[in-house]
Amino acid sequence: MHRSLSYIDSQAKLAKNVVVEPFVTIEKNVEIGSGTWIGSNVTIMEGARIGKNCEIFPGAVISAIPQDLKFEGEESLAIIGDNTVIRECATINRATKATGKTVVGDNCLIMAYAHIAHDCKVGNNSIIVNNVALGGHVKIGDFAIIGGLSAIHQFVKIGNHTMISGGSLVRKDVPPFVKAGREPLSFVGINSIGLRRRSFSDEEIGEIQEIYRVLYQKNYNNTQAINKIEIDFKVSKNRDEIIDFVKNSGRGIMRGYNQK
Repeated sequence: MHRSLSYIDSQAKLAKNVVVEPFVTIEKNVEIGSGTWIGSNVTIMEGARIGKNCEIFPGAVISAIPQDLKFEGEESLAIIGDNTVIRECATINRATKATGKTVVGDNCLIMAYAHIAHDCKVGNNSIIVNNVALGGHVKIGDFAIIGGLSAIHQFVKIGNHTMISGGSLVRKDVPPFVKAGREPLSFVGINSIGLRRRSFSDEEIGEIQEIYRVLYQKNYNNTQAINKIEIDFKVSKNRDEIIDFVKNSGRGIMRGYNQK
């Protein structure tokens, strides 16, 4: 521990076994949980709440003020869950008064140079690969993987268990359980490998695949497809998650690979 070589505000609250490497800056109104390691040259600014057993690598900046001209200095938070790894030079901004908190969940991996903007919410067990940029108010579900160099438009929602190809421009919402790629971003199948790794049964995977065939491959519009799914498929957790996502999509869902 090298706290003597770092600046730690007297009002910051660090658990006793937090490791702070040299040349770290930790401002007031910061809380850091036990077992967390803070690498050299990390800057943790006012409003950060960092969980237990996290690793934050050199050059990362946590809880800087939003890059939003509407921000007026209001109090807000950047919350990092337990067991999350934040690699070199990643940036996670705190929120505006719109939501009051930017959130990254438990067991996430935020790779080098990724940017998570104000008011975003990243679910548990998600991976944000190198140089991904999230605009403000983006919501990403659990177990999502966002490929490197992707850019996510503000207010986009990305569902649970999704995989998005590297270099993607994500302008529309991405429903749960799918793979997305191409330009413009399109449905290219379901994330069957990821689902099997997370103990989805063959029956569940088959149901999800059939639902997306109706949504993306039968030439229905979204309203027609959802009506047919509600009639033809029995009520289930996965069916309802897809239906609710599509019905509540603010920006509209991404296209199918054969849709114009």
